Amino acid sequence: MNSDTADSRARWMPHVTVATVVVRDGQLLLVEEAIEGRLVLNQPAGHLEAGESLQQAAVRETLEETGWKVRLQSFIGAYQWTAPDGTPFLRFAFAAEPVSHDPAPPLDEGIVRAVWMTPAEVAGAGERLRSPLVWQVVDDWLGGQRHPLELLRWVP
Repeated sequence: MNSDTADSRARWMPHVTVATVVVRDGQLLLVEEAIEGRLVLNQPAGHLEAGESLQQAAVRETLEETGWKVRLQSFIGAYQWTAPDGTPFLRFAFAAEPVSHDPAPPLDEGIVRAVWMTPAEVAGAGERLRSPLVWQVVDDWLGGQRHPLELLRWVP
């Protein structure tokens, strides 16, 4: 390994994100958001913040982006992806049930609205999906991929 390769690997810092599959009456909760002049669809998702667990981040991001309080049920999986611009991501996806909705607070910046969609509608959204991770997470959830939340440990 040459020194340039070692240096680039030492600096590699993926964006750690969470995403939540929230299901109600056979429909999935997604957000429509404005990204670089286009409207895209994503799970309620966002970045892990300092001082919080992955589970706390998933609950927080879902509330901030949709107004829905949720209860996490299971861990779907961890996903590694590099965006076309070269940005690396590690996404941790969870399944959750909706608990209550408060439409009063404003949604996160860039979020146009929260929308309930059937899995078939999500599958047909194609280029409107923010990344291939959106469908991959849904597909894994549809395939029954569920793991105990205790699989993820936060050691403060």
